[in-house]
Amino acid sequence: MAKRAPKKIIQVPIEAELLARIDETVGRVAESRAAFVRDACRSRLDALEGGQLERQYVEGYRRKPEGTAWAKTTARLLSGVLHREKW
Repeated sequence: MAKRAPKKIIQVPIEAELLARIDETVGRVAESRAAFVRDACRSRLDALEGGQLERQYVEGYRRKPEGTAWAKTTARLLSGVLHREKW
């Protein structure tokens, strides 16, 4: 059996209305409040990281835009692959 990472107990002030919504939701999805909050924190961190990666991707293309030759090559390669995909 995998060993669980030790957890730290924290205190976070939260508005009564938000806490009520969380409690209603955890009742419907059958998980603990703590598990719900941990998952919400992970989701927020993932979203922030994803946004940062997207910004880096866009900035890279702004610094070095895709040339016409590369775009044509990509289109030609994809046209040979996409028609085999099951949509």
